[in-house]
Amino acid sequence: MKKTAAKKAAAKKTASGGSAVKKSSAVKKSSAVKKAPAAKKVTVAPKKATAKVKGTAPAKAVVHPPGDESPTALVRRARRINRELAEVYPYAHPELDFDNPFQLVVATVLSAQTTDLRVNQTTPSLFAKYPTPEDLAAADPEEVEEILRPCGFFRAKTKSVIGLSKALVEDFGGEVPGRLEDLVKLPGVGRKTAFVVLGNAFGRPGITVDTHFQRLVRRWRWTAETDPDKIEAAVGALFPKSDWTDLSHHVIWHGRRICHARKPACGACPIAPLCPAYGEGETDPEKAKKLLKYEKGGFPGQRLRPPQAYLDAGGKAAPPLGAG
Repeated sequence: MKKTAAKKAAAKKTASGGSAVKKSSAVKKSSAVKKAPAAKKVTVAPKKATAKVKGTAPAKAVVHPPGDESPTALVRRARRINRELAEVYPYAHPELDFDNPFQLVVATVLSAQTTDLRVNQTTPSLFAKYPTPEDLAAADPEEVEEILRPCGFFRAKTKSVIGLSKALVEDFGGEVPGRLEDLVKLPGVGRKTAFVVLGNAFGRPGITVDTHFQRLVRRWRWTAETDPDKIEAAVGALFPKSDWTDLSHHVIWHGRRICHARKPACGACPIAPLCPAYGEGETDPEKAKKLLKYEKGGFPGQRLRPPQAYLDAGGKAAPPLGAG
């Protein structure tokens, strides 16, 4: 009898100990669940651009780049963005009016710290009076300053265009050279201007790193560089050389029309699903539409004499100086 009672007491003790262990385990699990941090809310781009922009094709799928995006994934995403932009801006071109390399190099120098539209409204008078490097090299600076006054910084720009004209006459027989190392020797001509001329007057690939280009490639996390030369090298490594000139046009056009510095029109952006910075700007489609510029917003472009392809696509030529 004593043995039987002892066995029952031992069994009871074991059972109570087991339940205590279970309770302890359950408490631990419960506390572990309570301590788990809540996931942060992340703004996610729509699978397709919700605001339809006339003449644009929305991105086809969502690709959210991770913080540790691999070099291969970066190349694929960057090239996909360029392909999407090529569909949105099939008529992308330099937005300066020019008929020859001389006019293009002068117009590009004048475009510093002003709009291409203002340059295009000003250069007809300049080239009508000084059609060749020889003419501009021999010009009276005060007369040139009067013509260039609307462009801003007109004294410095007058000095540059007369100086580069003299250099063309004295060092290159009055012809614009087609080599980078020669172009950057001209007064007022840096790598950015040189690549505009090489790519659009001579058909030689180059990346134009202007303020729009710098802003967008960093916004898209193609590079974290801030120096223009380093940006040029980093972005150039992501694309075939043959794509460089058109890539420059696509990025610059997108920066001018949709992806603005202060108020990007995220809700009207056809590459929103590919952009790691989606949500920095206005995401409401209707509000974003109101931020669009130039032909995307139904307004005139920057060229007085744009290519026919641009006009065929619904683009409007800019008004002459003093119009409207």
